Amino acid sequence: MMNFNYIIKDEMGIHARPAGLLVKLVKSQDSKVTITKGEKTVDASKIFAVMGLAVKCGEEIIITVDGGTDENKNLMTIKEFVMNNL
Repeated sequence: MMNFNYIIKDEMGIHARPAGLLVKLVKSQDSKVTITKGEKTVDASKIFAVMGLAVKCGEEIIITVDGGTDENKNLMTIKEFVMNNL
């Protein structure tokens, strides 16, 4: 299991367009990916769960990648997406 913390920089937080792209990316990976904000953790492959976190600009999330054939590569791919889009 690997994770990274990230503070959202997009002024609109995690909104529909990047959330949809993130979910699509997560579904293309063979790892289980979760997003945690505060005490709430959700499955990152579920659009309504990701949107339900209601993450705003300046808030911190933790993305966890667990398992898969190349956990480190999956983490780096997701991390790059998050840093460029959120």
